[in-house]
This record gives sequence, C-alpha cells and structure tokens, in this order.
Amino acid sequence: MNIPATAISRGSESGLDAIVDPGTAFEQLLTGFEFVEGPVWHPGKDTLVFSDIIDNTMYRWHRQDGLAVLRKPSYMANGNTRDREGRLLTCEHATSRISRTDQDGSYEVLVSHYQGCALNSPNDIVVKRDGSIYFTDPNSGRGPKYGVARVQELPYQGVFRFCPETSALTLLVDDFAKPNGLCFSLDESLLFINDTDQQHIRVFDVLDDGSIANGRSWAETDGDKPGVADGMKIDCAGNLYCCGSGGIHVFDPDGTRIGVITTPEVAANFTWGGDDLTDLYITATHSIYRLRVKTSGYAPFIPVNGESN
Repeated sequence: MNIPATAISRGSESGLDAIVDPGTAFEQLLTGFEFVEGPVWHPGKDTLVFSDIIDNTMYRWHRQDGLAVLRKPSYMANGNTRDREGRLLTCEHATSRISRTDQDGSYEVLVSHYQGCALNSPNDIVVKRDGSIYFTDPNSGRGPKYGVARVQELPYQGVFRFCPETSALTLLVDDFAKPNGLCFSLDESLLFINDTDQQHIRVFDVLDDGSIANGRSWAETDGDKPGVADGMKIDCAGNLYCCGSGGIHVFDPDGTRIGVITTPEVAANFTWGGDDLTDLYITATHSIYRLRVKTSGYAPFIPVNGESN
C-alpha cells in the first residue's frame, strides 16, 4: 500500500527537497501492531528487526521471506541496536534490563541495576566505535500499557554508559525530565539526547574517557501536531533526524531545522536500510513504513559476522 508523502517544511523548502522528494510515496509494509518501536537493519541479511512493546513481541522482517516472530515474550522490548560484532542489543521495559542476543541465538543480560537499584526502563540505545554502550533510562516502562506498573527505585531518569569489557556502568547525566532518543555526531565528539517531556534536543561534548560534559540546548521538536521527541539518528551528511510533532524533524549539523517529513501515523522511531541505506524504515504506531530518501543513513560500522539475528 502506497501513501503519498507530504514533506512539509518548517525551514528551508529546498533543503528538505534535497533529502526527500515531496512526491515520494510512503510504502506501508506491515500493519496491525499495537505499538512498534526499535527498528534496526542488518545489512548482511536484508532484515529489519523491530519491537511491538504492548504486544510483548519482537519481529524480524525479510525483504523476500516476510515477517516472522523473533522473540515472544520480549519483556516488552523497546529500543534495539547492534554492537560491533553484529549482536543484537535490546532495551527491555518489563525487566528494566539491557540484553544481548548473540549470533547463535544465545541470550544474556548485560546490565539491570545501578548502585543496588533496578534501572527504570531502558528505552533507546547506541554503540560507540570503541564498543561502549550508551542508553537512556526514563520511567516509561514502569507504568501500565508500555510496561509493568511498579515503584521506581532510582530517584532520577538518567543516561548511562556501559563498558562491556569491564561491566562498568556509569551515570552520565541525571537532570532530564524523560530522556529518550540519542545518537552521536559523525566524529563522535558530540552526543545528542532528546527529552520527550521537554520536546527538545540537548547536545553534550564527549570526553576522552567516554563521559559527557557541557550540556546545552540544541533544537526543539515541538509543534501543534501529534508526536513527541523520540527516536533519533544521524545521516552520512551529518543531518540529524528526530521524531517529534507531526513526523520526523530534520536538522542540519548546526541545529537549524530543515523541515519535517510528515508521516501517515505518529512516528516513534526509524532506521535506514536497503543496499545503499537510502530506504528509511519508520515504526509509526501500528505500522511499518518505508520511504525512499536521497541521503544515505550513517552506519558507523558494519557487522563483521553475517550470521546475526
């Protein structure tokens, strides 16, 4: 099913046209889900993995073979990504954990507690080139519908760095109202983190030890249409894309909003896929959409083992 794209710009019309043609159609690949999130593409397998949080299921979609259940129950999985070895990293709302699924399907828990307290509900996750894992930890999964209702143990909603080699977990920042999406700049000198409640994006300097400093406001994703600051990634030109009011907001490297790609349903997250990373796969409430764009997504590394999930 094809749905015409309405690329409404709130900035430079020509700038947004350079990223996606206004007449390009959204292709609805799949629909009928409860609430889809966490898309991640595997370039060696031509597969998209994503989560349906409310249905407690993770799926795998292949361009030729179609849809299959990857894991059920998924512990109400949300964000997913892959590490440098191509292993699947998953944020689990129901268990407040980060898990890793290896090439052979074996599953292990990487982190669940900080200083004796259970994490809130890890939400989104990204891997740095050195292998360290950064993730946001709002309390979204400690309520009904998107998680399991239970008392929050940590007195804040933070952003963390986990080192797989040492198992060290470091709290990076604790003053967000509700941290959600995050991504690095192309050279990894900056870490962008958005705040769902504040509808803005903050940026931090990344220090040599992996910590962050000098946080400041960078851009806003607000507006008068449904949608909040959520999934966020960067393309190969350094443009930053972030879900927000009305669809996916696109900013240039200086934080100027180029425009908003309006989506058929409220978008929660997205990733690039296809042979040249110009297929934008969007998890939008009940459906998975694909939109052909002109600028490739950024892949900091390609999994070295093709036999990943």
